[in-house]
Amino acid sequence: MHELASDVRRDIVLATRMLVNESVMDAFGHVSVRLPGDPGGYLMSRACAPNLIVAGDILEFTLESDPVEPTKAQLFAERVIHGEIYKARPDVMAIVHCHPTSLLPFCISATPLVPVFLMGATIGHHVPFWNQRDDFGDTSLLVVKPEEGRSLARALGQNSMVLMRLHGATITGANLPDLVFRAVYACRNADAQSAAHALGRVAVLSPGEAERAGALCSRVGGFSSRTWDFWRQQLQLSGNGPADD
Repeated sequence: MHELASDVRRDIVLATRMLVNESVMDAFGHVSVRLPGDPGGYLMSRACAPNLIVAGDILEFTLESDPVEPTKAQLFAERVIHGEIYKARPDVMAIVHCHPTSLLPFCISATPLVPVFLMGATIGHHVPFWNQRDDFGDTSLLVVKPEEGRSLARALGQNSMVLMRLHGATITGANLPDLVFRAVYACRNADAQSAAHALGRVAVLSPGEAERAGALCSRVGGFSSRTWDFWRQQLQLSGNGPADD
């Protein structure tokens, strides 16, 4: 195991359980983080229920999404999502793949997801839409082959998240707190946008507003402990926090 890996295991556990507690993840989905100080690998748990994850479940993977050490543990079939994005985006340090109910209508209808309030700016001015069928025809909709992961990474481009047709979303972050902030507020932005559509009119942040408000969100979400501490406390109050937290 990588010398520095143990330092981030606990935070992966917290981030995963926070995202379950905030309805971003359910029984499905996975969080990863790039190895500290080493761009050639990442950490992610074995395949297990996200709300039950503990530090001992975290494994080290190469960017080819192979486990560094032999393991008999069941692994997430879609781990190539993480490896291929880390290859394509050296700036990305954390990733979550998820299927939140609030985002699914946008994955089904292909209605563009746009920033509609201040914290929603964390999604960026543009959220791309990936149609797996374009490159691969009829599939199971899972992303299990390296070429499928590369196609998804190309669709993501330099954006912060990508919606996946009839599937879910993949969201990136500069670190784990930034990732949790973006994922939570992507869902809240989707809820607000859907409600505004029902009222008949949707006001959208301009590109300049999205850039400035997004930078503010990055400072508050990724480089301040305020939201991380808040969601950790909410996790503990829910009774779903890890026993060693």
